[in-house]
Amino acid sequence: MKKYFFSKRIPRLLSKKRSLPFPLVKSCGVRSIAAGFLFLVICCGVSWAGPPFRTDDPEPVDRNHGELYIATQYEKDKDVTFGTAPHIELNYGVAPNVMFHVIAPYAFNKPEGASTQRGYGDTEAGIKYRFLNDENAHFMIGTFPLIELPTGDNDKGLGAGHTMYFIPLWLQKSWGPWQSYGGGGFWRNPGAGNKDYWFFGWQVQREISKMLTIGTELFSQTKTTEDGENRTGFTVGAIINLADDHHLLFSSGRDIHGENRFSAYLAYQYTFGPH
Repeated sequence: MKKYFFSKRIPRLLSKKRSLPFPLVKSCGVRSIAAGFLFLVICCGVSWAGPPFRTDDPEPVDRNHGELYIATQYEKDKDVTFGTAPHIELNYGVAPNVMFHVIAPYAFNKPEGASTQRGYGDTEAGIKYRFLNDENAHFMIGTFPLIELPTGDNDKGLGAGHTMYFIPLWLQKSWGPWQSYGGGGFWRNPGAGNKDYWFFGWQVQREISKMLTIGTELFSQTKTTEDGENRTGFTVGAIINLADDHHLLFSSGRDIHGENRFSAYLAYQYTFGPH
């Protein structure tokens, strides 16, 4: 079973009181949105948006603030097409430096030469904890343990059929309009023919304007099955601030080495909490 879901690697955007990787604005122009979209088309060689960054950061949502995503994800490998249409993600700050996370996906899976299967996929939950935050140096470290619950139908290719765990370590540094974060961790991947594996990634992004931030990442992953292969790939993405609480995220990429031919992600994000 292919692991189809990785939206936990979306970069943290918001919270009204915390230090953001880029400022928010109340409105934006159509020409500016088009310019950001065109940048991705040129860089990625595709005509629409794509997957979230696989690499995550250590910054949680502020206490009593939250993020709600309505998103869709598409992946094309050499022998199967799969993703979500849509999935719902909720992140909420339950305590200082602590964030609760859950994803509920409606998944699809289409093997080459077979019909498309659709239904509820595997549920993801996790807790992000930032244990170092040096505000003077603009440097932080945290962890984001995740659990993938086997709520999807494995026989239809809509779930892994077993519980998976991820234990990572993430670091972040900011300077001026630039921000960079990365790290990696260990996935526990039980099941016949499966292998536990490691994921590593690093991302860099730049604030182009108060409305637009662009970024790119390079990631690597050891093989997840006995007959699989190691993966190395890249993603290019952008975040558009439509208003203080409304945002668009999109990106796309592919493997440099591995089975993935093309990945795409598009999301609307709503942020909330006390001003």
